[in-house]
Amino acid sequence: MAKIRCAVVDDEPLALGLMASYVKKTPFLELTGSYSSAVQAMQELHDHPADLLFLDIQMPELNGLDFSRMVPQQTRVVFTTAFNQYAIDGYRVNALDYLLKPISYPDFLQAANKAQEWFKLVQQGQQAQQQPTANETETIDSIFVKSDYKRIKIDLKDVLYIEGLKDYVKIYQENTEKPILTLMSMKSLEEMLPAQKFMRVHRSYIVQKDKIRVIEHNRIVFGKTYIPIGDNYKQAFQDFLDKRS
Repeated sequence: MAKIRCAVVDDEPLALGLMASYVKKTPFLELTGSYSSAVQAMQELHDHPADLLFLDIQMPELNGLDFSRMVPQQTRVVFTTAFNQYAIDGYRVNALDYLLKPISYPDFLQAANKAQEWFKLVQQGQQAQQQPTANETETIDSIFVKSDYKRIKIDLKDVLYIEGLKDYVKIYQENTEKPILTLMSMKSLEEMLPAQKFMRVHRSYIVQKDKIRVIEHNRIVFGKTYIPIGDNYKQAFQDFLDKRS
């Protein structure tokens, strides 16, 4: 993880210098600026953005609480103050932590570690969103499902459609009269199936796209079975048809 960019804002020169020195000697922090007022910080942070502010509350012209409401949403705040009555107000503006002066380095480091953990969680969440899912990157030809105390291999090329029945699903295959019944949810099975081959058309049905032959009155026809297209899935299904028409 890259260093956390930090700025210190305090109208007391000694407190400002102390907090800046704490940032400098903390390996995972990088000092991008130290400002003697919130007004100065407001002007400078635009060109020198910070991920984390160590922000004094009591300052002339513009206090820390009001200034914290003006910083970008992704910039987090640790308040510093000599007055503990501000603690509740600090948490109302979603501060990461609250440090009571005089601030020792161990207290500072505890707050910095909390900030580091927060930014790690944010980074992990962003990476998870960007990470492609299995059915986007893999093309699988078969799956194994448990049925009657056995694991049965299902060749995906043979699957016509899948029906959900509360805690069970029925898998219907070509040239097989009896479906395979397995204990699993539609959601978990949908995540296993390659999205380029299968699509959900109803909360209770998944179909294989290439097996669709007849569509009648907003229903997919497989022999004598009519599969409804749910309202929540109609647009996606229509988009699929438009690409094939």
